[in-house]
Amino acid sequence: MKIVSLVVGATGIAGRGVSQELLARGAEVHGLSRKGEGLVPGVRHVAADLLDPEKLKMSLGGLKPTHVYIATWSRQATEAENIEVNSRMIRNLLGALAPSRSVEHVALVTGLKHYLGPFEAYVKAGTPPPTPVREEQPRLPLPNFYYAQEDEVYAAAKRDGFTWSVHRPHTIIGKAIGNAMNMGTTLAAYASICKEVGRPFAFPGSAAQWNGLTDMTDARILGKQLIWASTNDFAKNEAYNIVNGDVFRWSWMWPRLAAWFGVEWKGFGGEIIPLEGQMANDAPVWRAMAKKHGLVEPDLWRVASPWHTDLDLSRPIEVMTDMSLSRRGGFLAYQGTEDAFCDLFAALRADRVIP
Repeated sequence: MKIVSLVVGATGIAGRGVSQELLARGAEVHGLSRKGEGLVPGVRHVAADLLDPEKLKMSLGGLKPTHVYIATWSRQATEAENIEVNSRMIRNLLGALAPSRSVEHVALVTGLKHYLGPFEAYVKAGTPPPTPVREEQPRLPLPNFYYAQEDEVYAAAKRDGFTWSVHRPHTIIGKAIGNAMNMGTTLAAYASICKEVGRPFAFPGSAAQWNGLTDMTDARILGKQLIWASTNDFAKNEAYNIVNGDVFRWSWMWPRLAAWFGVEWKGFGGEIIPLEGQMANDAPVWRAMAKKHGLVEPDLWRVASPWHTDLDLSRPIEVMTDMSLSRRGGFLAYQGTEDAFCDLFAALRADRVIP
């Protein structure tokens, strides 16, 4: 089938992942973002602000996408603000597209905070779910902007007659600069700084994360599932978990990441040592490294998001994701997580994001 796609948040990790998969399948890809920096080559830029409904309608006027992939959010100071702003973004987008009558399917990317709770109550006492997390688990009795985003999609689907899918990745590995949640690139920047200044690559997280099992999501796998769910009738109108298909322990993975960079490592030493604190004074170091090595981004905080990496690696429980629902439906794609990290690191080095 011919897909005319609109990827919302096309310069982010998830948006770039689905853009690459769509282009590989011959789809026409329009990428919505405010500036367009970092679009995958071949994506046609649509400059728009999701919080400006009038200009959004003008930007989307004349565009008739058949498939819409929503892979963006805006971080706010509180969960109440997250709910208000992020639900309004979805509402504005789908309202602006409604007059075209062209949309057949809308796919929304959220994540495991659906099960683990919002930033303000993340895996706190009383909220941790049974793991591995499964799509059948009910919503937590907590305000959560993911729920608000879903509800906007459901309401618009009922109003406008399109099908939908929701995709819940674990932490996503992929290339994007200026992304709010980017563990892979954060660890690459951290390891590069450690090597530059002779500091050990120290695991920042909890005992539960160091010793427990976990999984992650390559942006390429996420892109494949988004297209699978949006183009197979039997897969539509469903929410899906999406991870690589393997599990690992950070006690196994951490030394392997250190070996890729050729840097000394330290494991869990009895207490959490947040990466945000470890990297707090590293912005000048990174700027000097950018000058010395000819890196393309001298602003460390556009490359690294240590607050998000800390959030994941300090969890007091092990977190794994059940993939049975989409596996039963025939989605069998697999990606080794160590290879996903190494592929990302190689791409970052080739593009001179890291030395």
